[in-house]
Amino acid sequence: MMLEKVVIANRGEIALRILRACHALGIKTVAVHSTVDRNLKHVAMADESVCIGPAPSAQSYLDIPAIIAAAEVTDAQAIHPGYGFLSENADFAERVEKSGFIFIGPTADVIRMMGDKVEAIRAMKAAGVPCVPGSGGPLGEDGDENHRIAKEIGYPVIIKAAGGGGGRGMRVVHTDAALLNAIVTTQSEAKAAFGNGQVYMEKFLENPRHIEIQVLADGQGQAIHLGERDCSMQRRHQKVVEEAPAPGITDAQREQIGRVCVEACLRIGYRGAGTFEFLYEDGAFYFIEMNTRIQVEHPVTEWVTGIDLVREQLLIAAGQKLSIQQSDVIIRGHAIECRVNAEDPDTFMPCPGLINHFHAPGGPGVRVDSHIYEGYRVPPNYDSMIGKLIVHGVDRAQAIARMRVALGEMIVDGIKTNLPLQQRIMADRGFQLGGMNIHYLEKRLKEQQTSGLG
Repeated sequence: MMLEKVVIANRGEIALRILRACHALGIKTVAVHSTVDRNLKHVAMADESVCIGPAPSAQSYLDIPAIIAAAEVTDAQAIHPGYGFLSENADFAERVEKSGFIFIGPTADVIRMMGDKVEAIRAMKAAGVPCVPGSGGPLGEDGDENHRIAKEIGYPVIIKAAGGGGGRGMRVVHTDAALLNAIVTTQSEAKAAFGNGQVYMEKFLENPRHIEIQVLADGQGQAIHLGERDCSMQRRHQKVVEEAPAPGITDAQREQIGRVCVEACLRIGYRGAGTFEFLYEDGAFYFIEMNTRIQVEHPVTEWVTGIDLVREQLLIAAGQKLSIQQSDVIIRGHAIECRVNAEDPDTFMPCPGLINHFHAPGGPGVRVDSHIYEGYRVPPNYDSMIGKLIVHGVDRAQAIARMRVALGEMIVDGIKTNLPLQQRIMADRGFQLGGMNIHYLEKRLKEQQTSGLG
């Protein structure tokens, strides 16, 4: 079986990425778009397009009935959510399936379980995945019990929203005196932001790296891992640079943690592409969450493994079993991805506007995933990311060298971008050494005010 027509329920570079994978398989595409996005590249390239509402996301890309209606009027078979928007919304996945369409991703039950951080941790512990020492469940209202839990874990601790994500809904606590107020405040914020006031407690790791494991599972008893990515270059919990493989991770460590993730996939009945995210400190992995979708940084894994992850998503959704065995996965060379954002490189303020001139870099080992073009107007309504620059080399040193050249070649004229920041990161001695923790970039950015990054 092969899918015949897919609705792409997203926008920007990931929508274009999905469209290309569909067309390579001979699958027709339907681009849904807001009124402000009618000039997106993938909308012009799709076999059909449907306007689903005005610019605000709540009235377009988050409008479940509008997206399902688009699938109905175009006689599509399946819906690909990409990342962001509704990609990890269990209610959306459920309504897609109940409406008679295929949701290109895991089942609603699995999305719901992994979306609740408390339930996800319980499931991972049961599957043997190493987790950060913590409360093991949501915190109650008994102050004495919460103090006891914190002392048993050991300060500093972090209070996290069960329904949170993306760096939101968390608070670090260093002292016993500050604990109860932090719990109440985080509960209140979590209720307002996520509709779920449950919070839990974990040990706060002070100098961890962010390492994640990419998996593929067909939901029919087969699963594999595709190695790891290092996503430790972050600002305000948002990834800026990603790479694969992670510096300093040995083949034995990769195989051990990868095997654990595969076993967890089989245990929970996972289907599609997914990512297990870990904090890594002193040689140990600690599970933090699972992303039940394709990741922004999937190209670095594709380049070092040679496996097209979006293609595999489509084949799995069509009901096909995995054709790739674990022995087929071989890590070759090194890949780095820089996110390109329409923002001021110093203040990080979004900079929407008209692109007067655009030049994409090229050369050996260079890939650009972007939806922009000369004359395209970046709207102010969505995330500021306008593309991704990805390079591959025989080793990390060559990948960094190629990225420095590619960043220097890339031209986006008319708006401000973070390209100067990415150039400074590639020239930074700490980044070049590799293995920096998740706090490194923010510390260097603070130093930049007086001494410069580099």
